Amino acid sequence: MKALITGGTGTLGRLVVPRLRDAGGDIRVLSRHRPEVTEGIEYVTGDLATGEGIDAAVAGIEIIVHCAGSAKGDEDKARHLVRAASRSGTRHLVNISVVGADRIPIAGRIDRAMFSYFSSKLAAERVVADSGLPWTTLRATQFHDLIFMVVRQLAKLPVIPVVSGFKFQPIDAGDVADQLVALALGTPSGLVPDIAGPRVYEMADLVRTYLLASGKHRPRLPIWLPGKAAAALRAGANLAPERAVGRRTWEDFLAEREFASRR
Repeated sequence: MKALITGGTGTLGRLVVPRLRDAGGDIRVLSRHRPEVTEGIEYVTGDLATGEGIDAAVAGIEIIVHCAGSAKGDEDKARHLVRAASRSGTRHLVNISVVGADRIPIAGRIDRAMFSYFSSKLAAERVVADSGLPWTTLRATQFHDLIFMVVRQLAKLPVIPVVSGFKFQPIDAGDVADQLVALALGTPSGLVPDIAGPRVYEMADLVRTYLLASGKHRPRLPIWLPGKAAAALRAGANLAPERAVGRRTWEDFLAEREFASRR
């Protein structure tokens, strides 16, 4: 099994790489910048945004696990990838997306400014589904790492703005990596059931627990966001409580992260 992981040095991809290697994969990692050499892993450089180097990256590859993503431009990146994969004869493309991609409307200027990530992921899903390649797409809720990064940045402000009514169901990236590898080793299955973290949290609770774990004290200011996307988020469009299969809670993540940062 010769496999390519896009975004193999990112939050999710760096966890997929060793798991797929341990499962017997011959691993190639696509990155825009060549990292330090790791034994048993082939690194290639390429840019999914422009398509440069992608044909060489997918040459001879049987399975692609597409972990590369950003706040915008995912549709173009997916298009460059599937075109190259189609030419090379890849037999399985596994794609990661986000819960709510098909349920959060991006209608107005505020929606596009703040929540275009969801529409970008949905557009990439459609490129993969229409590619003619055998494919699998997994939607996951937000990673603990992303929530942590956002809350930590907010905590640098003298007063923390807390969006009213928003809930999140954060999941550990390792749980998602486990599922992606299992899917990559299986048969192409189209859109598979969502994967979500074990608990649903109000935004205010995520901020409060972060402040407790980090020993910081900040006043908090509730704010109300307008727009159709914000309304969908208040209605829980980004949640999947029936798919709460993740094992590591936000509290677990915080305890380990804060402990590690203080050693």
